[in-house]
Amino acid sequence: MKPIEALRAQGQRVLITGGATGLGLGVARVFVAAGAEVVLCSRNETQLRSACEELGSAASYRVYDVTRLAEAESLVAGIEQDLGPITVLVNNAGVHQKKPAADVSPDDFQRVLDVHLCGAQALTIAVGRRMLQRGSGSILFIASMASLFGIPLVLAYSAAKSAYLGMVRTLATEWGPRGVRVNAIAPGWIDSPMMRGALDSDTARKEKILGRTPLGHFGEAADIGEAALFLSSPSAKFITGVCLPVDGGVSIGF
Repeated sequence: MKPIEALRAQGQRVLITGGATGLGLGVARVFVAAGAEVVLCSRNETQLRSACEELGSAASYRVYDVTRLAEAESLVAGIEQDLGPITVLVNNAGVHQKKPAADVSPDDFQRVLDVHLCGAQALTIAVGRRMLQRGSGSILFIASMASLFGIPLVLAYSAAKSAYLGMVRTLATEWGPRGVRVNAIAPGWIDSPMMRGALDSDTARKEKILGRTPLGHFGEAADIGEAALFLSSPSAKFITGVCLPVDGGVSIGF
């Protein structure tokens, strides 16, 4: 296979959680442009419809709350019955919680774990079992800079995103011999309306972030999509169990 062909995605069916907005939608755009069929999941049907209208006939959606763990199996079974095998899973759904660690209640902590960690685990097992039966597949977890180093005020989020990496390593070790690759992507600061809203009024914070970013600018959602496309492609057939920072060098910046 020629290198350019290896980064095409015809015949791939990609399930993306949290796929209606933000990074999830950015990932979906790249896969569709490469020829894949995408299935977006989110709790917000209005946003899902809007995303699918933008993406065109290669996109469909399912309204799905990842915290309803018992429904993961029926979701995956229904998608595969209606559309065919899921060949790529992107665990992207998440929530953010910012507060001092001493103020994080057990319920606060569990709420974040339920979305990021428990939801991703349930869906990964439901999809992974079928991939194992077929002997092929790619599973991605959207990790975070909080998976790699300490960030204040995000105790539950950091715990969940750090746990992703343990799941990736274990699954890669168990499932690699059976043809299923498992990797993570750790996005850095990605330009978005939400990020601009947070930083436009906080010049000092913006300058601090850019000051430790060797490339000197923020990323785009498409950067995460391109990394996901690569890690799910034949070009990455000998890559499993890794966390790829897509961060402009933040994780090695000083």
